Amino acid sequence: MSSEGKKLFNIIILGVSFMFIFTAFQSCGNIAQTVITNLNNTDFHGSGYTSMSIIYGVLSASNLISPSLVAIVGPQFSMVISGVFYSLYIAVFIQPATWAFYTASVLIGIAAAVLWTAQGNCLTENSDENTIGRNSGIFWALLQCSLIFGNLYIYLAWQGKTHISESDRRTVFIALTVISLVGTVLFFLIRKQEDTKAPGDDDSTNEILGESSSARNKMTRAVAAFKKSITLSFTKEMLLLSVTTAYTGLVLTFFSGVYGTCIGAVNRFGSEEKSLIGLSGIFIGVGEILGGGIFGLLSKKNRSGRNPVVMLGIFVHFIAFYLIFFNMPNDAPIAPMEGTDQVAYMIPSKEVAMLCSFLLGLGDSCFNTQLLSILGFLYSEDSAPAFAIFKFVQSICAAVAYFYSNYFLLQWQLLIMVLVGFFGTITFFTVEWGAAAALAARGSDYSSI
Repeated sequence: MSSEGKKLFNIIILGVSFMFIFTAFQSCGNIAQTVITNLNNTDFHGSGYTSMSIIYGVLSASNLISPSLVAIVGPQFSMVISGVFYSLYIAVFIQPATWAFYTASVLIGIAAAVLWTAQGNCLTENSDENTIGRNSGIFWALLQCSLIFGNLYIYLAWQGKTHISESDRRTVFIALTVISLVGTVLFFLIRKQEDTKAPGDDDSTNEILGESSSARNKMTRAVAAFKKSITLSFTKEMLLLSVTTAYTGLVLTFFSGVYGTCIGAVNRFGSEEKSLIGLSGIFIGVGEILGGGIFGLLSKKNRSGRNPVVMLGIFVHFIAFYLIFFNMPNDAPIAPMEGTDQVAYMIPSKEVAMLCSFLLGLGDSCFNTQLLSILGFLYSEDSAPAFAIFKFVQSICAAVAYFYSNYFLLQWQLLIMVLVGFFGTITFFTVEWGAAAALAARGSDYSSI
């Protein structure tokens, strides 16, 4: 197999592995709060929102050290270890205990930081400036297939149910744990790339994250990775992209945890309210995959750069927020176990709710594929620290959003996303114009990015 073929193979395996792991984890996140409110065990006092807030809070802090950990352990083994912790978190729901639930939340936060830092490094090592857009799209499309498979199972298993029994819960989470473990094992199929860097390339990714039998060299690279993360954090481009990244963190919280809870709390949806959570996840996944395919796989035919894609993303999201505001009761995110009988500005419509799910997924894929692409382009030689900063900002904003989701009515959550999304789009445009100018100065074709 050619070198280019091996790289494409690695990208596909990377995407498929993440697809399995996040089929389990994202399905778990979508139904966690609903499952917890249906627990009859009075000894359990956990909150799905609080757990997710802990996860993303720990994840954000752990991103400060994750490049160093990946440098010591190596990207492939880092992803394997992280996958095991993802599986352990999901397994906690088989027989929930409050202490185990929150302990696992802390552990998976650390694991997530390492996993995504290693993923960014692997993606960049197997790409160049001509293939980063395509590879980002392939990875994103495969990753978001997870939203379809897991939620399809939930939709079929919970169809017509208004209460989740202990047997239903155990069956779902045993299956999700096994799926996560399958994805973890697949990481072993990723093939290592040969070092093609020049010997004098001091700032190369391989110098920071390359394989070495010397523990001393590994520690040197670990310290270098940490220093590089701090340095990159204060560059103009990274500070501007942090606003865009912050928006993706808020949206991640909304579509992966809050919106499904809103749908499950609307009593006017009748006996379908619980199964509609799974159907909503499917439509989010369809939007994510469609966006990843169009804006990633077909990126070579896009001669206008990344800005039009991001503009489409914010436009689609604003439409979704407007429709959700009219369709969903204002107290849906914080409704009690009995649900809510309130009505917003229209009778709650299942069709409109599913359309909004699709739009949320499509808009999210617009932002994330372009962020992955521009980070891989700007920081091709510092990929691990750059992606660690990306996940740091995204996860800390997701943690904040999960925290206020316990208290804020729907209208305020939507307003926050509108404001941050508007400014995040402007800052992305600014960085992209700078990237286009840099390419023009080098005499490269702008459409190649």
